[in-house]
Amino acid sequence: MSDSENRLKLIILSGFLGAGKSTWLRHQLYAGTFYKPHIIVNEVASQAVDDTLLSSALALDVLQGGCVCCELKSQMIELFHSICNQRTVKSNEDSSRVLIFEMSGVADPSNVMSAINDDPVLARHIVLEKIIVIVDALHGIEQIKSEPLARSQIEAADQIVVSKAESCSEGELSKLVATLNFMNPIDNISQSLFGVESPMPELTPTDPIILSTKETVENLSPITSIQLNLDDLTLRDDTWVGFSVWLSALLNRHGNQIVRIKGIVRTPNGRLLLQSVRKIMQNPERIPDEFDGSTEKTENKVVLIGRNLDEIEISGSLKKVLNDI
Repeated sequence: MSDSENRLKLIILSGFLGAGKSTWLRHQLYAGTFYKPHIIVNEVASQAVDDTLLSSALALDVLQGGCVCCELKSQMIELFHSICNQRTVKSNEDSSRVLIFEMSGVADPSNVMSAINDDPVLARHIVLEKIIVIVDALHGIEQIKSEPLARSQIEAADQIVVSKAESCSEGELSKLVATLNFMNPIDNISQSLFGVESPMPELTPTDPIILSTKETVENLSPITSIQLNLDDLTLRDDTWVGFSVWLSALLNRHGNQIVRIKGIVRTPNGRLLLQSVRKIMQNPERIPDEFDGSTEKTENKVVLIGRNLDEIEISGSLKKVLNDI
């Protein structure tokens, strides 16, 4: 096998915050889509949640506490070098064949490719297979209008998966797909129903949304994250109700500022995965025993990602609600 054929194939998994990247990837791993994958997860928050859901990977590394485009760029390059070095000392049978990089929702795929191409060693050992971008069927149009990064991710895609397609009407799906085709005329757009990928159905032709070149979002505050640690708390039946009411009130008050909520919390019925995008909260999902390879520190926390979030105010309100129960 030639050196070029033996290069590690890189699949970049991108998509804006809350698009459903980890859910899609989890189903792909379960289905055995990728042979001997090595997975990297980039998480903006200081502690990751998504790695708990991907424990079935052959190898898993987490870059957390920032974005690989800036704060974690040097760590990303070091990790790439380490993975390449490991492959040189392993036999072909033992080494990973594909590297899946699940980027944070605030990362631009082009920055990763620039970092690889600018490094002679990495360029010799890693080859880009494709860029897969997950687009949220519910929030995709809104994000395309308001988030320049969401546009950049879509424009860079070799493959687009429209997630949560079960949650929107055929008309909404048609409008989104028409807009995606207008932005990036690739012949590779599929849908994801409850996390499971399937071909895009035949849709009624419609016009894409108009993206004004005058539209500007330069005055947007940067996206940051805060973490609510619940290490000393197991949500009982009574406190779970209070926590749920608090979470609903939080989204009702700060829903325009909160881009994403995700967390894993302990309850008497086991660990629950909590997720929201904007103001829409998904039904809690019980984490199966198969994911029990995670460590204690990866559990019982909620991460909020958004703009202009007051950590003291938010954590204080949660403590007050739970203490009053």
